[in-house]
Amino acid sequence: MHDVAFVFAGFFVGLVVGLTGVGGGSLMTPILIFFFGVKPYLAVGTDLLFAAFTKLGGTVRLARARVIDWRIVLNLSAGSIPAALITLYILHHIGPTNPAVQSLMTSTLGAALLLTAAATFYKAVRGKALPATLAQGQEARAATPRHWSLPLLLGAVVGTLVTLTSVGAGAIGVSVLLIVYPLLPLPRIVAADIAYAVPLTLVAGLGHASLGSVDWPLLAKLLAGSLPGIWLGSHLMHRINERVIRSALSVLLAWAGLKLIAI
Repeated sequence: MHDVAFVFAGFFVGLVVGLTGVGGGSLMTPILIFFFGVKPYLAVGTDLLFAAFTKLGGTVRLARARVIDWRIVLNLSAGSIPAALITLYILHHIGPTNPAVQSLMTSTLGAALLLTAAATFYKAVRGKALPATLAQGQEARAATPRHWSLPLLLGAVVGTLVTLTSVGAGAIGVSVLLIVYPLLPLPRIVAADIAYAVPLTLVAGLGHASLGSVDWPLLAKLLAGSLPGIWLGSHLMHRINERVIRSALSVLLAWAGLKLIAI
């Protein structure tokens, strides 16, 4: 029964990701902890690789459509990946099963879910007001950050957050891009966020795997459900009120965040 439940959980998360674009880590990690009793360090490590594999397909599709600005991806990765490696180094020396690390993971995960809930709700309310196109000749200006240091600094924050909690590369990453690149159209913001999440979650996930923090059979079951779920969600997204789903999702994430902080 647990095997079927894991596949169904993967399908549900994949469906929501396909419908809304919200990062799977925001949903999968709390589901694994609350509903299946998976230890936080195993939930985080497994979900990181789950996110890397699920977003890889989206990145390939977006790259073929030529909507990814790779300079933005490199700028964010220059801050996030070193931060992820430093965080993994610290976890290696302290130990992911250390009770203090477990407490830090759940508290940080709770805070990350609250931030994700706020970002998701904002997108549900104001998402349509964001620019959808870019005037000809404005590509270089739109891809220029407010300040050269912002992608590095905010990327480092997201990299640390993702490595500790597996949450942050989705809705929080989009919010960071909106701050750093205010002139960039929404489709390119989403594309850049998905693309830079792949190397970040892959590095962080493999780092957790080296610490023994990945359940490989569990990962296979989750992916078996998520891949068809994402396919179905992407085909239904134009038939369902996205704002209603995002609003309900923000409430669910806020509840999970508060519950984790209270642990």
